[in-house]
Amino acid sequence: MNNQLDQAILLRTEGKLLESNTLLLKMIDVHPNEAFLNYQCAWSFDVLGEESKAVPYYEKALALGLLDEELQGALLGLGSTYRTLGDYEQSKRVLLHGMNLFPNNRAIQVFLSMTLYNLKEHQDAMELLLTCLTNTTTDKEILNYQKAIHFYADKLDEIWQ
Repeated sequence: MNNQLDQAILLRTEGKLLESNTLLLKMIDVHPNEAFLNYQCAWSFDVLGEESKAVPYYEKALALGLLDEELQGALLGLGSTYRTLGDYEQSKRVLLHGMNLFPNNRAIQVFLSMTLYNLKEHQDAMELLLTCLTNTTTDKEILNYQKAIHFYADKLDEIWQ
């Protein structure tokens, strides 16, 4: 199975998305309860733009259990997929869970901010994005104002007189 899985991942990396997906689906038929394989299959549907087909594979991969790195990717992938399908509440639930498990994963936070935007929770979305920005940037101009940006991140609606 490992050789076929390596081949499927290589095909995806080479942009042969349909071939990769076809190989992963054949492998799933033989090994339906392999968490990592379900995760890779979900990912393959995502890159094909077939998000609704990705959901059950993400959900099964998560239910079967994944190692930390794959768990982070699957939570981000499922949360993002729910968002693109317009299921913002499910997206928020999954991404918040991911953020609680992996508080230093900035990608999960950024995807959560997009979901919060879709839910019209603009204050929380901006606060999360601005905090990510100030905590990760190497841009000199932003760093010059890092303290101010961080200070205002949760006070965007306040007016000082």
